[in-house]
Amino acid sequence: MKTKRFLYGAMVSLGLLSAAACSDRLDVDLKAAINANSMWQDESDAQAAVTGAYVRMRNTFAAAYIFWGEYRTAYWGPGLETNAGYSTAFLNQLNSTHAHANWNNLYTTINDCNLILKHVPEISFATPEKKNEYLAQAYFIRAFCYYWIGRVWGDAPVLTAGFESPNQEDLYPSRQPVQAVFQLVKQDLDRAEELMPATATKAQYGNLDAIRLLKTDYYLWMAKQQNGGTAALNLAKQSVDKVLTGKHALMQNFADVFATELNPEVIFCWRMTQDEFTGGYPSDFLVPIQYISPGLVENPIKVGSHQQWIFLTNNYKTFLTENAADTRAKVSFDTAFDNDKKLTFQWINKYAGKWVNGTRIFESDLLVYRYADALLFSAEIENALGNGQLAVQQLNKIAKRAYGTDNFYADGLPANAINTAILSERKKEFVAEGKLWWDLIRLGVVFNEVESLKNQQSKKNILLWPVHDSSINTNPNIKQTEGYN
Repeated sequence: MKTKRFLYGAMVSLGLLSAAACSDRLDVDLKAAINANSMWQDESDAQAAVTGAYVRMRNTFAAAYIFWGEYRTAYWGPGLETNAGYSTAFLNQLNSTHAHANWNNLYTTINDCNLILKHVPEISFATPEKKNEYLAQAYFIRAFCYYWIGRVWGDAPVLTAGFESPNQEDLYPSRQPVQAVFQLVKQDLDRAEELMPATATKAQYGNLDAIRLLKTDYYLWMAKQQNGGTAALNLAKQSVDKVLTGKHALMQNFADVFATELNPEVIFCWRMTQDEFTGGYPSDFLVPIQYISPGLVENPIKVGSHQQWIFLTNNYKTFLTENAADTRAKVSFDTAFDNDKKLTFQWINKYAGKWVNGTRIFESDLLVYRYADALLFSAEIENALGNGQLAVQQLNKIAKRAYGTDNFYADGLPANAINTAILSERKKEFVAEGKLWWDLIRLGVVFNEVESLKNQQSKKNILLWPVHDSSINTNPNIKQTEGYN
């Protein structure tokens, strides 16, 4: 039992999360892989493995999530300072040395899931429901990771066998067509939904509503980007309708979504907790304490010790504040003038955590899916299916909370105007939540909306990322994304 206790403690304390310097081939951290000789004896080992997989998933997305999901939109630019790691994303000038071109952590997370799916069926459980739940969690995490891999890189290795030794076969995989990546996502989501018990409801883990909202996201992407057509739209509708009739609901006050953790609006999140794991991309959003007058610290300026590398562009801030009644703008960002310094400072309010004894603790959960996603996905699906009136009804639920006005959007809007309204509400609702890049692509406006991409439609794979040099240098079967050669 000593080995099991050690492994469980190591996973919870993030001891398995650092990528080994000697990782090669696919860049799976084999040193961190859970070994069959020391694990997989009883139910507690399965619990430890699932906990470890979620810990690794959280670490994988803590910084990369916003780079992959938002920084390429032209809504972000330099903060008080910046560097090439940020500006190359802002300007869509990506290269194969960029830190977030590396899929290492995603595949290591997937490897954890593959091991769970390989070994957990062999373990005896007190109840079959608990075994099914652990398997469903692994399918959910793997589906989530492959869904992001398919959208970020397109063609990619598709691996379902767990690596436990550097001497195993198939350690030099090739990129498979993106359709194969997305096919595995579908299969995993179906299995996750089939196996997940209704009693699993915690938002920091997979649950039925989280699976169904990921399914909605997936099928909407399939419909609009992978020629899935009406069939995919109807599957997206089936999934989102189940979420809409479930136990979740909008918080009445938009600020409370971020002020109260694990509230009824949150469907899936990455849990941030002091003394376990804090930080992630929100640490780039606040004003360094040394820059401002002491009397303004937290009164009102939210400060940190980290440099403010990025901030919203002036155009985006103007857009967010165009309607004075919109309660979301001030929750998303704020500004204050420092009279002594003769400077105006600005910061993001979402995910700011708390200021305790002169230290910023970034303990705010990162929200991946919330009920507002379900409403706006539903509006987009209904509009694509020709149900404009239903689409407007869903839009107006979001608008009511934002503006305090009934029927903000009128019935009878044409489909293109409804899509414009959907994008407008998503841009105001989900500031700094890692979604907007995918929205621009899915709604077909990315080349119009992003200045650095205008007139670049002909460039091969311009919307994808290159593969990091480390993957190509250690695996001769991995070829660079065409267009980044």
